[in-house]
Amino acid sequence: MTAVLDQEIRDKLLADPGVILGDRDLMRALVAAREAELGDNVIDIRGRAMEALESRLDRLESQHESVIAAAYDNQSGTAVIHRAVIGLLESSDLAELVDSLQSDIAPLLRVETLRLVVEPDPAIPGLPENAVIVPEGAIGRIVAAGRRTPRGDDIVLRPSSPITQVMHGRVVASEALLPIDLGARRPRAMLLMGSADRSRFMPAHGTDLLRFFAQVFRLVLLSRLRG
Repeated sequence: MTAVLDQEIRDKLLADPGVILGDRDLMRALVAAREAELGDNVIDIRGRAMEALESRLDRLESQHESVIAAAYDNQSGTAVIHRAVIGLLESSDLAELVDSLQSDIAPLLRVETLRLVVEPDPAIPGLPENAVIVPEGAIGRIVAAGRRTPRGDDIVLRPSSPITQVMHGRVVASEALLPIDLGARRPRAMLLMGSADRSRFMPAHGTDLLRFFAQVFRLVLLSRLRG
C-alpha cells in the first residue's frame, strides 16, 4: 500500500520544492528509493553523479574550514606579536628591557620562557641577571645542535634540546631560537623561547611573525645599548 503524504507537507513541498534539494539526507533517500525501483541490474548514473558531487562538496567544505582556521590563527598570532612589540617599546632602559622579557613579554607571547642569550663582550658591561651569558662561540653550537644545521640568521624551531634546558630555567617541550645580529663590533646574541607544548615550535611552522619580533627586539636592544 502506497503511503499518502500529509496534505500540509505536500502543500509546503509544492510551494517550495527547492527545500528538497537543500536537504542531503532527503535527496539521498529519494535517489535510493529510485534505484530500488529500477532493480539490481540497472544503475542510475544520476545517483552515482550525486554521490560524487556530495563527496567533492565535503572535501571543499573541509578545505574551506581549514582555510578559515588558518586565517584565524594568523590573525590571532599577529595580534599577539603586536602586543609583545608594544611591551618591548615601553621599556625605558637596558635593564628594564631584559627583565621584562620573562616577566612581561613571555606571558604576552604565551610561552613559558623568554631569555636573552649573549656571548661575553666588554662593550656591554653590567647586563641584568636575567640575561644568559654563554662562552664565546656557544651560540653557534646551540643553534646547530640537532640534525639541522641552519644558516647564521635562521630562526630554529625544534623540540627542546638538553643543551638549552639550563638556560630556560625550567622544563620545556619545544623551543624557538631567534639569532640577533647586533653588528660586527657587538657580541653574538639570541632570543630563546620555550614552551611546555611540544607542538608549539615545530620545524615545519612558519617563522615570519617571530622574525618580525626578533627584528623589532634587535632595534630596541641597540637603542638601549646606545642609551
